[in-house]
Amino acid sequence: MRLWILVLLLPFSLLLNSQSFKEDISVVQFSAPFTVDSEISLKPFNDYNIYRFSITEEGAIFKKEKIKFLPTVILYNNGKEIIRVESDITLSLPKNCSDTILYHIEKLIESKF
Repeated sequence: MRLWILVLLLPFSLLLNSQSFKEDISVVQFSAPFTVDSEISLKPFNDYNIYRFSITEEGAIFKKEKIKFLPTVILYNNGKEIIRVESDITLSLPKNCSDTILYHIEKLIESKF
């Protein structure tokens, strides 16, 4: 009986866990082994939830989030996508990527007051 309960609940718990990276204010970087050099540092966002996903390990998340360009950085707030910054044809993120994300985080924080 316990086995059946586990089998039935496992897909549901995986679904919940797959969305946990969107909780609160979260900065998520989607990348691949061949674009590591083009990633931004996530250190400026240490006060928030930060995640880095690699297409070789979490391909299903890439499909679900409709990631088309690598690397891509997405800012989420409580499950909602706030801004998506995608690389260009050279596989490079814009130079102001971190500033753009920080700007939107500041706006989110200001809106709470």
